[in-house]
Amino acid sequence: HYPLRRQRQMCIRDRLSPVPRVSLVTTLNLKLPSGRRLSKNQVLLQNNEKYTNRKSLMIEASEKKLAGAIIRLHPNDNIVVARVDVAIGEQVPSENFTSRSQVPAGYKIATKRILKGEPILKYNVTVGFANTDIEPGMMVHSHNTEFREFDRDYAYASEYKPTTLLPESERATFQGYVRANGKVGTRNFIGILSTVNCSATVVNKIADWFTPESLKDYPNIDGVVAFSHGIGCGMEMSGEPMQLLRRTMAGYAQHPNLAAALIIGLGCERNQLKGLMEQEALQENSTLHTFIMQETGGTRKTIEAGIEAVKALLPEANKAKRQTVSASHLCVGLQCGGSDGFSSITANPALGAAVDILSRHGGTGILSETPEIYGVEHTLTRRAATKEIGEKLIKRIRWWKDEYSVGRDVQINGQVSPGNQIGGLANIFEKSLGSSMKGGTGPLMEVYRYAEPVTAKGFVFMDTPGFDPVSATGQIAGGANLIAFTTGRGSMFGSKPAPCIKLATNTPMYQRLTEDMDINCGEILDGTVSVQEMGQRIFELFLRTASGEASKSELLGLGDYEFVPWQVGVMS
Repeated sequence: HYPLRRQRQMCIRDRLSPVPRVSLVTTLNLKLPSGRRLSKNQVLLQNNEKYTNRKSLMIEASEKKLAGAIIRLHPNDNIVVARVDVAIGEQVPSENFTSRSQVPAGYKIATKRILKGEPILKYNVTVGFANTDIEPGMMVHSHNTEFREFDRDYAYASEYKPTTLLPESERATFQGYVRANGKVGTRNFIGILSTVNCSATVVNKIADWFTPESLKDYPNIDGVVAFSHGIGCGMEMSGEPMQLLRRTMAGYAQHPNLAAALIIGLGCERNQLKGLMEQEALQENSTLHTFIMQETGGTRKTIEAGIEAVKALLPEANKAKRQTVSASHLCVGLQCGGSDGFSSITANPALGAAVDILSRHGGTGILSETPEIYGVEHTLTRRAATKEIGEKLIKRIRWWKDEYSVGRDVQINGQVSPGNQIGGLANIFEKSLGSSMKGGTGPLMEVYRYAEPVTAKGFVFMDTPGFDPVSATGQIAGGANLIAFTTGRGSMFGSKPAPCIKLATNTPMYQRLTEDMDINCGEILDGTVSVQEMGQRIFELFLRTASGEASKSELLGLGDYEFVPWQVGVMS
């Protein structure tokens, strides 16, 4: 593969879209010439089919049925979802009702009379309560749905089933960078971090100096990238706010997608460079250098010193070569943004299917965005490997509900964003229903605080906000070397140093925003592919992207401004 910056240059220079990507799932159905053998990854994808029939333990996504203009998600539901726009007076023979509303695609329609106070069931899970009597054929949305708390049985570890791992010899592989500590990267950057906003301009000026032209003699380096932020001073000097910032910075400084790093401070900030190094057990060495602006001579001299330091790092960083490694080294951060009514039907369960496959190959999927599992957290605690792991998750939920968000107009207290509502989601319970599906159907193996190093394999959870840049920053700091991002409305997110692939929930949006979307999960809605088949496609995309194929966000140059550590404390 060309390095990423070269792929991006070629795409822009030729005014061409990236080369169309042919899924190995399709390739497997073709007749091969006599004597030609399938690659190892092709065989593995074929073998995956025998593992993909497992139902979700709580949310039975496999039950859905497409019938004309509507989708029935579960036999017990009292609503269906409009697959396309449904007009007033339109007959829905499969459900024996006539539409009483003009219902946009992705919105819910009542299939039976729902009395005031009765639960509204989607995937046989409560997503709200009727605030008035709702007649069959009426649209069901925030105008007639009440958000209120209800008891949930956590039943810790009661439905735990261990993942059946593939033998090492049968696991998929990708081409990665093996670092001296044994960790494996999917990209090869040099990073420059600021301890405080006061050194933000300096780190960006240093990174900006290293243009594609200046790096032309170093083809194995993907670029020099700055990680600046808006905090580091005016904050508490001890406790979780400072510890969280330092965990995040250390996670990036030691990330396997970085060949080397510089950390630059001002000198008088609260996030002292010495304190950062001590708390996170960081030491200066041949691949980690530090500068303090007040000691180096100011802005200009620090920029010059930083440029010279990076120049000295380039020859060694360029020696890194990709080599064949097991898919067990993949750690994928799972994100969703701009969710819509189709998120829980297409992209999110398909990504979950890919995570199930990845887990069987020994890899890791990190579900996050704590507010966006609220209301369905009991479907995760039941799958926890131990009671203690389940209790960790609920402890984080209770912190959000009882301390952090009390009295605040935020989504964990019910109301989702305007974009989510326009897309057909009535409240946080309904959004969480889809969001949680990204983690697949496997056991919950561990729960982490924000930016903690992720060491467990399989499906894990990290406590983060729902704001995508903040959430993804925590996942990458924890070790994610790839981000998978589902979107229904159309997110334009990208990240560094971990590449981001974006999965569209519906075909119209994919066609409208094809330059930003990597894969169209709307094919599930179109009836041309199953959730499990799409999951295999996504898994194969994981492998290709991890091996160096540029994602759409990388070709567009995104990721330079998406390093956003979580600011949890008081500023003064």
